[in-house]
Amino acid sequence: MTQDNRILATEALRRLVDGNDRFARNLRSVDSFVTQEHREAMVESQKPHTIILCCADSRVPAELIFDCGLGELFVCRVAGNIAAPSIVGSVEFAAEAFGTELVVVMGHTRCGAVSATLAALDQAQVPISPNLKDIVDRIAPSVHEILGMVNDEETRLRTAIRANVRSAANQLRHGSRILEKLRGDGRLTVIGAEYELETGRVHFFDGLGALEPPRHARGGA
Repeated sequence: MTQDNRILATEALRRLVDGNDRFARNLRSVDSFVTQEHREAMVESQKPHTIILCCADSRVPAELIFDCGLGELFVCRVAGNIAAPSIVGSVEFAAEAFGTELVVVMGHTRCGAVSATLAALDQAQVPISPNLKDIVDRIAPSVHEILGMVNDEETRLRTAIRANVRSAANQLRHGSRILEKLRGDGRLTVIGAEYELETGRVHFFDGLGALEPPRHARGGA
């Protein structure tokens, strides 16, 4: 922490890595359990150390995956972890209001939204509603070129999931004046990650820059 009690991005990432390691090993931190005293202490204010944009998939609850308790994470969940305007606004709010310095865009293996987008592009399938089409349309630009590059379906989906994460992370980095200013001032870092349903592990792979996370936090490119 700094003298003004800000939690630096490097410290926030360390907490995420350690928490996910506990989760993957089927452990639980005592600090993550909710007590009445802890809950009451959160009534007046909050100081989340990380903002997380992740998928709405029921198998991807960020607080559990990172073994975090009340007030530690500001979580924005939407199918396909897309950076729609309301999501960007939510990230802006948290970064400005709470001084949170780390933003993590987290996709996950076997993502249905990305899979549906690939099917829509490959087989010209039309989403069943305009709202679902909006999600597909936001994912499509980042995964379109992958169709002609990768033939194996499993590899194609995995590649597309990471491409979608990179796209959303870049939208947060460059699609908001507020977030751009915070980044320029060294007060915000946006990184990309992928959660493996199969292992319970989170791999950080995009935008790490000078954060230098612990070795076991790094995933493949």
